[in-house]
Amino acid sequence: MTIKFPYGLADFQSIREDNYFYVDRTDRIARMEQAGKQLLFLRPRRFGKSLWLSVLENYYDLARADRFEELFGDLKIGRNPTPKRNSYFVLRLNFSEVDPNGDTDAITASLHQHINSCISAFDFYYRSYL
Repeated sequence: MTIKFPYGLADFQSIREDNYFYVDRTDRIARMEQAGKQLLFLRPRRFGKSLWLSVLENYYDLARADRFEELFGDLKIGRNPTPKRNSYFVLRLNFSEVDPNGDTDAITASLHQHINSCISAFDFYYRSYL
């Protein structure tokens, strides 16, 4: 059997669906919930920050409640979920998609375009819940 490593992949759902190797750190979700409301993730580049945010997105997203067992069932948090699982609307912003080139007005316009695009996607994704 060949082990597939998810080098460069930061999409938790794809990693789980496509049977990539995944080191289960989901037990940290419960500890994170107890840590407080403002969290700051300080890690060097390529240390899994985006993947961890994808894990949290899949765990807390209320629209993915029907996939909880498939994605988390055999993981630590799946065996002992917190009461907050699948109970939030998740608005995902990826500032790496904002074009940093140009003057302040161009960068501001790019930022506004990205935020508006994310809000439109949010509205479409959660329309049946709103």
